[in-house]
Amino acid sequence: MLKSKLLELKEREQKEKIEDLKGVQKDIAWGSQIRSYVFCPYTMVKDHRTNYEVGNIESVMDGDITAFMEEYLKYIAKNKEHK
Repeated sequence: MLKSKLLELKEREQKEKIEDLKGVQKDIAWGSQIRSYVFCPYTMVKDHRTNYEVGNIESVMDGDITAFMEEYLKYIAKNKEHK
């Protein structure tokens, strides 16, 4: 009996830890996209969270998203200061 209660408690703690690590997850739905990619008549990638834009869409499509990550981290830090 005690063993099962301890196991249940440990499982609950494990689930809480996983949920904390996951953070907030939004639904994948229309209008919840993070970035827009424009290929024609001009090229641009825009992050809707930070309003950061890049004109070199080829590099972004090849995986160069470091600038987007840095801008998002700045955005998060800035918003934490205002809370």
